[in-house]
Amino acid sequence: MKKTIIAATMALGMGLSAMAQSTNPLLERRYNTPYEIPPFEKITTDNYREAFLRGMEEQKKEIDAIVDNAEVPTFQNTIAALDRSGQLLNRTAGVFYGLSRSCSTPELQNLESELSPLLSAHSDYMNMNEGLFLRVKAVYDGQDKLNLNTEEKRLLEKTYKGFVRGGAMLDDAKKQRRSEINQQLAKLQLQFNQNLMHDTNNSYVTVSDAKELEGLPEADIQKAAALAERTGAKGKYRFNMQRPSCNPVLQYAKNRDLRRRVYEMYNNRCNHADQYDNKAISAQIVALRLEMANLMGYKTFADMQLETRMAKKPENVYHLLDQIWKPAVEAAERELDDIRMMMRKDGIKGEPKPWDYMYYLDKAKQEKFNISEAEVSQFLEINNVIQGIFWTANKLYGLSFRERTEDYPQYHKQQQSWDVIDKKGNLIAIFYSDYYPRDGKGAGAWCGRFRPQSYDGAMRVQPIVTNVCNMTLPTEEGGPALQTVDNVLTMFHEFGHALHSFFRDVQYEGTGGVERDFVELPSQINEHRAFEPEVLRQYARHYRTGEVIPQELVEKIDASSKYGQGFATVEYLAASYVDLDLHYLTEMSKKLDVMKFQAEKMRKRGMPSQILPRYSVTNFSHTMGGGYSAGYYSYIWAEVLDADAFEAFKETGDIFNQQVAERFLTEVLTPGGILPGDEMYRRFRGRDPKIDGLLRNRGFLQAQPGQKVSTENKAGN
Repeated sequence: MKKTIIAATMALGMGLSAMAQSTNPLLERRYNTPYEIPPFEKITTDNYREAFLRGMEEQKKEIDAIVDNAEVPTFQNTIAALDRSGQLLNRTAGVFYGLSRSCSTPELQNLESELSPLLSAHSDYMNMNEGLFLRVKAVYDGQDKLNLNTEEKRLLEKTYKGFVRGGAMLDDAKKQRRSEINQQLAKLQLQFNQNLMHDTNNSYVTVSDAKELEGLPEADIQKAAALAERTGAKGKYRFNMQRPSCNPVLQYAKNRDLRRRVYEMYNNRCNHADQYDNKAISAQIVALRLEMANLMGYKTFADMQLETRMAKKPENVYHLLDQIWKPAVEAAERELDDIRMMMRKDGIKGEPKPWDYMYYLDKAKQEKFNISEAEVSQFLEINNVIQGIFWTANKLYGLSFRERTEDYPQYHKQQQSWDVIDKKGNLIAIFYSDYYPRDGKGAGAWCGRFRPQSYDGAMRVQPIVTNVCNMTLPTEEGGPALQTVDNVLTMFHEFGHALHSFFRDVQYEGTGGVERDFVELPSQINEHRAFEPEVLRQYARHYRTGEVIPQELVEKIDASSKYGQGFATVEYLAASYVDLDLHYLTEMSKKLDVMKFQAEKMRKRGMPSQILPRYSVTNFSHTMGGGYSAGYYSYIWAEVLDADAFEAFKETGDIFNQQVAERFLTEVLTPGGILPGDEMYRRFRGRDPKIDGLLRNRGFLQAQPGQKVSTENKAGN
């Protein structure tokens, strides 16, 4: 393994000494910036390369020093020392991968591809290092004689199990194969994501005649004209596959064929038999994951993944999804009846198609509730929404925010930066908000960190946290950036993740993370307040007049909030099923066509033909790109938690109840991964969560109330 890393490094064609001729800000012990924020503007691609290679070299020396230590293995000289290792590498990765998704360039993409096998081999050097594992195991086996605190015990457990799951107990031949699989997967997942970024940003539906755009808001027409001009089609109108560009077409465009063209292009990203096609890549990823699981002694990859999550095993996930699937499909069928009625009013015969759903559901919603999304959006100007998010955080936890965009390092002109200050006046985090789509930015929305919370001796080091989204842009003429209801929910959601990072307070990096199916609890509970009347009145102001949103419109928003949940739930559950089904395979066909697999699974489950999964496999970055592999269910699993947790506030009659907020802060937001998720939840709520709140929130009233969702290893979760 040592020879592999050294040879690969030399193959890059430049030694570390040659690269060090110029100053590299990433190699400085401390950045000469406020709060040691990375000096983004000064970092070059070569700087990243040099820092990654130097970081791997330094961490390897640190690992070797642990292994070669003649002293008896202890928590401090083995577990804590391992946790502290790799600081340069981790610091570099935090900056690089934060920007490679939000500000990608061909140079950064090439460097990602170049580094991927090296980083995979470096990870394997640690995870499969027999000498290192023997020291870790010695500490783990002798822990009863050690006086460890709760966090130290948790770090020891996670470290030991991480080595076992990383292949430390495999024989040499299996270790070699596991390493090969890791490198292949790293390369394929990176290729998948880069293909998807290309198709999302560079696939266009072009319109020549403005008459075809009837129904679209004028602001969206202007943006389509501007996009066409930027991309060489001046005088025409273009829509790419970023949500802010294509969603207005699906929701407002009267032209049914235009909606079809946009829908099909979006749904078929990376599924059109060219160099960016992800079908074969997806099948390879699934096959390699299954081989890895079998190598590790698991029947399926899903079994391997879920073992360390709250769900524990796939059967528990299927049971939860099945509880929700039937009432969701029934709700969707009721919505389809409304859509058929609206289509008949337009003189359209036959069954609705997938590209009819958003358009006619919006029209049905307007008729049923006398509410228009376009009308609501006039009260959802993005800067006001940001202030509403900040106001909510202040009301709950006493946080305040001070903008520092002018004097902090900036990585792009669109982002803003903020000090996050607690109720005692202490700076606890730096927050970067980056809300608009652009070339080089990945699709979707996420919360990231340029730097996690840590400790430098006794001093807490503030995290540098990002929210990166693709919200509706301002008009070209400098008009307002008016957001949809879904966009506002996304902003509140990602800020919930940010709150988790702001407050996290752990001594060890290895105890910072929580289970994948717990991580969405802080984000999703934050969504609950976005459209509460008390919160709306703080930020929902008309972009022209400044008028506070009328009470009548607030009541309409509330009354209509559950309408469309059939469609939203079915498309989400469908994607969750496909993700789990692919990773629950016990054997692989060499001719696996992931799109045919998806279609067959949906047919067998009785999926309404007018709805497709939220993501097709070829553009399903959550699972194929890594991160949520065999884990897309996590959002609905966490929704059981967040709906039940929000009811803890509602039961008091105050959605900002300070006692409940303090308990949530103490038991959920602050501990990181010091405790298992189910234990943290019980400490907050005093019991296991119930599914009632989720079913009520989604309007599925025919479901049986009172069903508990436990985290024990049994069906019924």
